[in-house]
Amino acid sequence: MSGAIRALPNRATKAASLLRTIQYTHPPNCPCHSNPGHHHHTQHQQRTQVTRFADRVQNGSKRGYATPSQDPSKLKEYAFEMAASSIRFGPGVTREVGMDLSNMGVRKVAVVTDKTVDQLQAMRAVREALDSQPGIEYKVFNQVKIEPKDYSIKEAIAWTLPYNPDAFLAVGGGSVIDTAKLMNLYSSYPEANFMDFVNAPLGLGRPIDRKLKPLIAIPTTAGTGSETTGTAIFDLASRKAKTGIAHRNLKPTLGICDPLNTATMPSAVKAASGLDVLCHSLESWTAIPYYERTPRPTNPILRPAYQGSNPISDIFSLSALRSTVKYLPRAVRDPEDTEAQSEMLLAATLAGVGFGNAGVHLCHGMSYPISGQNKGYKHAGYDVSDPIIPHGVSVAVTAPAVFKFTAASNPDRHLQAAEAFGVDVSNVKRESAGEVLGEAIKKFLEELGDQPRGLGELGFERKDIEGLVEGTIPQARVLVLAPGLAKELEQEREELGQLFEESLKH
Repeated sequence: MSGAIRALPNRATKAASLLRTIQYTHPPNCPCHSNPGHHHHTQHQQRTQVTRFADRVQNGSKRGYATPSQDPSKLKEYAFEMAASSIRFGPGVTREVGMDLSNMGVRKVAVVTDKTVDQLQAMRAVREALDSQPGIEYKVFNQVKIEPKDYSIKEAIAWTLPYNPDAFLAVGGGSVIDTAKLMNLYSSYPEANFMDFVNAPLGLGRPIDRKLKPLIAIPTTAGTGSETTGTAIFDLASRKAKTGIAHRNLKPTLGICDPLNTATMPSAVKAASGLDVLCHSLESWTAIPYYERTPRPTNPILRPAYQGSNPISDIFSLSALRSTVKYLPRAVRDPEDTEAQSEMLLAATLAGVGFGNAGVHLCHGMSYPISGQNKGYKHAGYDVSDPIIPHGVSVAVTAPAVFKFTAASNPDRHLQAAEAFGVDVSNVKRESAGEVLGEAIKKFLEELGDQPRGLGELGFERKDIEGLVEGTIPQARVLVLAPGLAKELEQEREELGQLFEESLKH
């Protein structure tokens, strides 16, 4: 791929320019009040953030609202929603989960975990908490597969149906929490075909219109943010591609984030999980603005969980990015650095709120075939019998090329991201934003250590690119949020191929 900046439509350029006016009038202090781009543009300070979004100019006139005569398929979005699980954060809060379930009136609990976590302190604390509540019965399902497949999900669902619990309790990483979400979903829709809810175009993308049972998620890794989101990811084995199910009604009722539960993570798992946080933050921060997404939903239940960047998600995403750059290297290098471990768990949760409502794009869309078409690579530090490219590794390996490409959509926003990596951008030209951010990501990965320096070190060659592109095209749910890509993804095969080629070697 050449280094030339890709020209985007003038309308998109105007939208990007207007997006940069969305500022608060005070410096960043905390995730709930910080300002992703505080530049003291005094001419805009008297106007509220949402008003500035609503007053956006399109096609030379004020944004028009829906009228009965307009074609819904061509209307752009005009609203965004914020949905996230309730979160409780603090060392030792796992002990409260038994009381939580009792307070909900639950009597029968399905505890979902994997064989490794079942032997750790997190599950010991969970058992103690549940045993302390005499009115609660529970059974443990500990057969969750790391990087789950559709068939492992179906096995978990088959275990659930005859037990018929009142609630679910997931204790583990993203694979465990995602599996529990789908056990909950399909036990509430026992008549459904598995593909009914799977994201289009691989599945039917049916919306979730029933109330699911309570689900409490206790993460033991600092990465996926699955405790906050309505997304569950798995491998569709027959298609050799990752896909998933996404709807805000799938999100857990409560996420219990206990830093004590991440203390046992091996260094390699910390690194890979943290890279997922890094890309969640970067992708949601750089996704197309929500008001550029089409089509506008004809019913609120059809509004996707991944909506595009928006004023609320921006706050969480940028805060998570800054924390990850600061604390992930410390957490990986020093298992006794409790501050870094705790801050990374918090960053994962903040990023979960950010991307859970804004979405991710190219890094994740391209990662799914990378994981699904693994030629035998087994990442060091993972205690598993089968080959594995950890999700965070498969996502980060394309990040330098991806953000070099997307920078043309909004150079200033990409420069703010580079600033989070410690780059002095005061004298950087806007047209160099992609190059600067890409180099900053490369340097971060190199200094973190033990990361593949491109797809080549994962076993991929140039001849594999066509298959990787083929596996990326179905990821429309996330690719539609990528700035600079055409909505008709078949037109972007060459561009995707160039991104994979650039990612063969850093």
